[in-house]
Formats: sequence, structure tokens, C-alpha cells
Amino acid sequence: MNSTGVVEWAVVGSDIGPLLLAATGTGLVSVVFHARPEVREKALGQLRTRLGAEPVENPGSARLAEPIRTLAAYFAGSPREFSLDLDWSLTSGFNRQVLRELATGVPFGTVVGYGELAGRVGRPGAAQAVGVAMASNPLPVVVPCHRVVESDGGLGGFGGGLDTKRQLLALEGVLPRPLF
Repeated sequence: MNSTGVVEWAVVGSDIGPLLLAATGTGLVSVVFHARPEVREKALGQLRTRLGAEPVENPGSARLAEPIRTLAAYFAGSPREFSLDLDWSLTSGFNRQVLRELATGVPFGTVVGYGELAGRVGRPGAAQAVGVAMASNPLPVVVPCHRVVESDGGLGGFGGGLDTKRQLLALEGVLPRPLF
């Protein structure tokens, strides 16, 4: 068992479909999109392996109460930023450095290019590595990888799918909301 101890998780509904949230004693450790049963089982297996603890389903968890409340408020149009305790143990090195910069330096309603984000962490020219960091983000939405776009104005990739990325950017006012 690792230092984080018990991992508690729950699936919550959202405007972009069911999200699996997992937390340790340190903070929110994982957000997983499209948490259907097969996705959930894979995610829980990864948590089990990577954290060395058996994830326990606990929708009433005190550890999850604030993340659940904050995400519900976000999808309702506020808060503009997340101030949750985060457990960064599922990422390390360059990826962690990039994700921490993203979490603190790219506010609600703004976007940043992959190359610009690379430059901010002292690695200009590492735009592709930033893309890899975004793809490995264990805390999407909360650590807003949906705000990272291509320099030519393209959306870039997104682990939750481009429709989900568009929905999140529309929620934040970056893109127009779809008419239907």
C-alpha cells in the first residue's frame, strides 16, 4: 500500500456524460470521461496498479464531496477556477510540470497553444511533448487540457473526444454554443 492509503471513487453525472472521480487522502487523483462500466473497470484497474491500493466505491465520501460540488457548479456556469486539493501521484517529470503550469496559468475562458505551453515550462520546441502530457492528464476538466489548442486555431486532440472538448470550450465561452 502506498502513502496515499485508501482510494475512494464515485461516478457522477455531468453535461459531458458520466465522470469517474477518485480521491486519496491527499486530494482528487483521477477524473475519467465517459465512465461506462467497461471504461470504469479499466480506470479502476489502472488506479489499483499505479497507486497500489484497492479503489473503494463511496459516493458519500468526504474526500469526494468538494470535487463533486465544484464540478456541478462548474457545469452550472461557476466557479471560474478550481481550488481543489489535487494528488499529482499519477503524473511525474515533464508531464507533471506542464500540467501544473496548465492548472495555474491558463484561466477559465482562455486557451493556450501547445508550443506556448512548452515555452512556459522552459522547453520551447517541445509542443509534441506537451501533447503527450495532455493525453496523459489524470485530472481532465479540473486540470484544463481542453484549453490547449493548435497554434493554427485547430482544436488539437482530446482524450475525451473532440465533441467533449468543444462542449467544455463552449461552456467557458471560448467557442459559440451549438444551436442544437
